[in-house]
Amino acid sequence: MSQTDKYYIERCLDGHSDDFRYLVRRYQTVLLAQLTGQLGSKDKADEAAQESFVRAYFNLEKLKKPDSFFSWLLGIAKRVTKEHQRNEQRHRREIVRSFSEKVPGPELSQDYALERAIAELPDSYRKLILLRYYGGYSCSQVAEQLDIPLGTVTKKLSRAYAVLRKSLRQQKRDENCEVQK
Repeated sequence: MSQTDKYYIERCLDGHSDDFRYLVRRYQTVLLAQLTGQLGSKDKADEAAQESFVRAYFNLEKLKKPDSFFSWLLGIAKRVTKEHQRNEQRHRREIVRSFSEKVPGPELSQDYALERAIAELPDSYRKLILLRYYGGYSCSQVAEQLDIPLGTVTKKLSRAYAVLRKSLRQQKRDENCEVQK
């Protein structure tokens, strides 16, 4: 298998860029499985895999050992994953910050426990909470805004509230433990 990798890498470096597709086909499934596990979403994994292959292609001349293409590709994918995770965390903080600054409504807590709990929510829950609670939209307006059924909105809101309650209770317990130390 590695001999074949070396062959296609050399062909790519010799100007036959179409031959890179063979490397993509060979490693795409296993890379997607790896990234899906790390990122928790097939869509995010698809995006990260594509970015990894693009970076690998444009940096192919930097590969010192063509026999170790796959491990090199995994290293690239690991860096891409970290970048995606950092960007997602940054995006969550920006959403909370923008809603707390721009949207009239209930004030966020001064100790930032609620903001932190909201930022840690999955995207689908966070959007609903921000629109419903901070945006002041009714459930039907949220459903219309996000183009999803009303029942889905109410079900996800219920789950999001449960996650928030659990997170806030845990933060409270953690604070109490630190105070007792």
